[in-house]
Amino acid sequence: MTSPALTPIPSAPGGSPPGVLRRSTLLALCACVLVAQSMVAAINLLIPQLAGSSLHLSSTELLWTVDAYVIVFAGLLIPAGALGDRRGRKGVLLAGLALFAAGAGLSALAASPALLIAGRGVSGAGAACIMPATMSILVQLAGPAHRARALASWTLSAGLGGLAGNLVGGAAGQFLSWRALFWLMVPLAAVLAWTVTVTVPRTGRSPQGHPDPRGTLLLVAALVAVLAGIIEGPVYGWTSPRILVLFAVGAALSGLFTWYALRSRAALFDPRVFRSRRLRAAVLGTATGFFGLFSLFYANSQYLQYVKGYGPAVTGLAIVPLTIGMAVFPKVATRWQASSGPRPAVSTGLFLIGAGLLGASTADAATPYALYACWLLVISAGTGLCMPALTVGVVSSLPEHQAGLGSGLGTSAREMGAALGVAVTGTVLALHDADARTASFADAMSPALRTVGTVVLVATGVVTFGYRTGSGRRQDATGRSTPGG
Repeated sequence: MTSPALTPIPSAPGGSPPGVLRRSTLLALCACVLVAQSMVAAINLLIPQLAGSSLHLSSTELLWTVDAYVIVFAGLLIPAGALGDRRGRKGVLLAGLALFAAGAGLSALAASPALLIAGRGVSGAGAACIMPATMSILVQLAGPAHRARALASWTLSAGLGGLAGNLVGGAAGQFLSWRALFWLMVPLAAVLAWTVTVTVPRTGRSPQGHPDPRGTLLLVAALVAVLAGIIEGPVYGWTSPRILVLFAVGAALSGLFTWYALRSRAALFDPRVFRSRRLRAAVLGTATGFFGLFSLFYANSQYLQYVKGYGPAVTGLAIVPLTIGMAVFPKVATRWQASSGPRPAVSTGLFLIGAGLLGASTADAATPYALYACWLLVISAGTGLCMPALTVGVVSSLPEHQAGLGSGLGTSAREMGAALGVAVTGTVLALHDADARTASFADAMSPALRTVGTVVLVATGVVTFGYRTGSGRRQDATGRSTPGG
């Protein structure tokens, strides 16, 4: 995350001024990413405290307290990215930080479950503005030659955000209160907004962008319906009328959006971009990596607390080995991509995630933490290897003036994969009648992680095939085709 100043850039399409991606700019943008991503995971370690709070949340209200952030966040990512391309990425980023702080303040002051859920949703809308804006600013400032290294720092920050959420949520759950966590976010967002104002230059707007309110509404509604179905599937049953209706509505709205976008002169984005095998592979690979990673996050906190007997704060610390590979291997991956193209790094990284999950599935009450941490390191190495290449793969598949849209698309794949990973893991745990407060949880965790690990390995084969050029050419680290390979 602490890369040195990068190369001077030419004026980008849409009028970005010449300059350099300075370390202060990179750190400010990466800090915004880390904070926005951290609130996905932090709330999970506060569930016991929220359940016993004076708000008297029902099980459904507790579910929506956790999920409102993710659903709004993922649902708005693509439109927010496109809005940044059209209206200015720095302005959208600052608006996102303001929304994030406002939602956190509303959650901290909440006197009812409805206000708490609303606050989480507002913060999720802010995060949806933050994530694509930060990535697209990096794409504009770094230039093609240094884009892979800059996006590796962005990817590292997103991964560290999940770990930071575990640490901060665990500390708040053990030593403070759930309100303290939300109060902390308000001044933090204010400091980040000031830092962005001072250190981040404005980038040019896309001259080809046009508002598309109909397309935006259709796409957001489709994503929200699908996400709600994925998240609530384990709770209500995958074949329950409620879940089937949500998936049917999501599919119908997706089809309607595609039909509309293909006929519109100013669509939010052209669905024909998915004709690119590389883009499909990069999106699937991104979703697969986060599918595996968040299934681990979901099972890990319960395994360490209920099976190993760790407190919330120690549980947050015990997942720190995941930071090591995420910090070390992006540099390795960037050099590997430069010499061999993205395919080897992507394939090896996803394979390690799947293999690490299969290894972690062998853990039980008698497993030493040191052995369990080794499997975390394998998963960490895989994430550090594949995610930078996958991120570049999504962004480089779209024109540079649509960097915000590309980053929104890639981040949507992350959040959809994360939500599906949690849902599948929760479903398998429920099928095996896991008693979360006894050692029997380990007996249920084993088939859950085996299932997820197997899915990751199968998807790795599909993604690897998608990265096959079939023309005797390979792509370099910036996504351009080069002879050989």
